Amino acid sequence: MPTLLDMQTAMRHALLNGSDSEFPRGLADTLVPADRLQIYCNTSRSTLTKALRLNFPAVERLVGEDFFAATADRFITREPPRTAWLDLYGESFPEFLQGFEPARTLAYLPDIARLERAVGRALHAGNPEPLEIARLSSIDACHQARIRFAPHPSVSLLSSPYPVDAIWRGVLAHDDDALAAIELGVGIVHLLIERVEDQVTVTRLSAAQWNFAEALFRGDALSVALEACGAPDATAWLAEHLVAGHFTGFELEAT
Repeated sequence: MPTLLDMQTAMRHALLNGSDSEFPRGLADTLVPADRLQIYCNTSRSTLTKALRLNFPAVERLVGEDFFAATADRFITREPPRTAWLDLYGESFPEFLQGFEPARTLAYLPDIARLERAVGRALHAGNPEPLEIARLSSIDACHQARIRFAPHPSVSLLSSPYPVDAIWRGVLAHDDDALAAIELGVGIVHLLIERVEDQVTVTRLSAAQWNFAEALFRGDALSVALEACGAPDATAWLAEHLVAGHFTGFELEAT
């Protein structure tokens, strides 16, 4: 019967050299198939839990490591990854938290997860060229109301009845004073999440600005977006979106 050191040495050699020729005799019979499978199960669970920890750091700090680990275990069972790219694992984690009874007392937790999911998407999104503003000049004035913009994949919107941006920043900064000063009943916050160079920024918008941006990013025609916000400053907001590179292209809505 090989010793533990024999097993560890043989395993290390096999992992580094891709060969099991150095395994001591009898090692293959030391672990039954169920035990071998359990090793892979444990490793898989550990890897997926770590991915969720990295993707939702504020959520973990809010609930604690043990609670997060137990929650992650339940989520992994229900929602295993469908791609090997674990940077985006947990796309449905906010919805899972929404219905997770043990987390019910933290009503803002699902929206914190939604914000972190948006931050993750912004960080890992592709980088297509933004729309060249000069291309819009080729559209006749009579057709401009039919323009539909294609949003940049790193840009997204989020609204919440809780100040989730302030909570998120305070938690990640370990700023207890900032967290203590937060009032949960301040009303709905409207957020724009985007990647600026290599950093992700989260900006608060007014309700009208958010309604306008939501309609544009949803692919509504410009006339619909203007009507959705009903604000005289909407054309200036559109210019800001264009200058910021929030769109990658456009098309005209069919008549």
